Amino acid sequence: MALSRCRPHSGASPALGMAGLLRRWTDLPPGQAPAALQPQRRPGCHQAPTHRATRLVLSKLFQPLNLREDSAAGLDSRSDELTCKSQRLMMQAGLIYPSGPGCYCYMPYTVRAMEKLVKVIDQEMQAIGGQKLNMPSLSSAELWRTSGRWDLMGKELFRLADRHSKEYCLGPTHEETITDLIASQGNLSYKQLPLLVYQITRKFRDEPKPRFGLLRSREFYMKDMYTFDTCEEAAHQTYSLVCEAYCNLFNRLGFQFVKVQADTGSIGGSMSHEFQLPAGVGEDRLLICSNCGFSANVETINPGQTDCPACKGKLAETKGIEVGHTFYLGTKYSSVFNVIFHTAENKPVLTEMGCYGLGITRILAASIEVLSTEDSIRWPTLIAPYQVCLIPPKKGSKEEIGAAIMDNLYDSIVEAVPQIKGDVVLDDRTHLTIGKRLKDANRLGYPYVLIAGKKAFVNPPEFEVWNQNTGEIMFLTKEGVIEFLSKVQVP
Repeated sequence: MALSRCRPHSGASPALGMAGLLRRWTDLPPGQAPAALQPQRRPGCHQAPTHRATRLVLSKLFQPLNLREDSAAGLDSRSDELTCKSQRLMMQAGLIYPSGPGCYCYMPYTVRAMEKLVKVIDQEMQAIGGQKLNMPSLSSAELWRTSGRWDLMGKELFRLADRHSKEYCLGPTHEETITDLIASQGNLSYKQLPLLVYQITRKFRDEPKPRFGLLRSREFYMKDMYTFDTCEEAAHQTYSLVCEAYCNLFNRLGFQFVKVQADTGSIGGSMSHEFQLPAGVGEDRLLICSNCGFSANVETINPGQTDCPACKGKLAETKGIEVGHTFYLGTKYSSVFNVIFHTAENKPVLTEMGCYGLGITRILAASIEVLSTEDSIRWPTLIAPYQVCLIPPKKGSKEEIGAAIMDNLYDSIVEAVPQIKGDVVLDDRTHLTIGKRLKDANRLGYPYVLIAGKKAFVNPPEFEVWNQNTGEIMFLTKEGVIEFLSKVQVP
């Protein structure tokens, strides 16, 4: 694009020069610039203030117009599409927006929760030696044909061709890509093993009937780890290590979960386990023995079997949502792609592999599914989008003066508890009643809600503190609020 020749501003004569502008400036009131130096504003154009806001206020957060009185009516008209509690609540709160069958826009609240979850997962994976990388979503058909899965996966793969007629798929998993990558290194030594590498990225699966919102979609986020060991014994030790990290993760999130024997499916290998959250909407059927703790996906048990193979006790069936899956692969992929390491004697040996998945977006939806009430979201506190919501009095009410008290409380919290500074929201929609804003806070799932009610005017002022996850209501002074919030855990 050609650059136009600079022309003098219409508000100043070229002959005026800087000296003239300075003379004009001295005749103006303090702080006011000459018209030639003032920014020009278009008619009807709103300009944002140049200073940065010091408080995080709800009215400035991007939120679809779902939190309205008529939102329930809008959802009722599509009730046949909202097939589970988590999908309904996430749609109602404006956490997700459907862009096509099985595909969603993740709105800012959801992205915040997901980023916090990723941070917790990073902590657990790196604590066992995991190293984070990133692989392309486009995966060459040549790699998948080499492993034999191009035809095995069938219609589950999203397939495409580039302008040179070279075929690709959008990766639902990355065994082929990672083994090809490690094989390309050539001089892998036994001293570098075990090697644990993982990524957190978008995955794609052509679900024939996507449903349940983020629980079964066509585009989703997953954590997938791939491990390489020197022998079968070492690979089993790594397998146990990763499973233990998964247990730590789900315990930190406060989930009641069960680890069950599972089918290896299209991934392959000789051993597999699923991590399941028991839930009525779950699509997996689980068999659990109360005597010895044996548990398995029904797919791994002989049809009609009701006795536990370990202790002959009775197996009880329940449903679950799969949120994690682990596989011991052996040399299934390393033999195909020739992933070798060199021993101390410089002998080339095939690596033993494992792969381990966590459904990031599925964990978000599953947590809402198992923790929430029918009309209010409940997040695991550790990954809630925001930790605290402050609700000042309604404008025009007798308690309106309490708004200044709430502003002061906000400033005191972020100063005294810096670890939650970015997790405190002030609901400044004071044209709404406290009750309406409290209802919205329930929908969005803030773990803690602080209200400036009538007790905010006693001496010393006391604030109403709602612990949404326990249902407990407390009345605390400013110092009590700060002490209480200082114990909130953040990832």
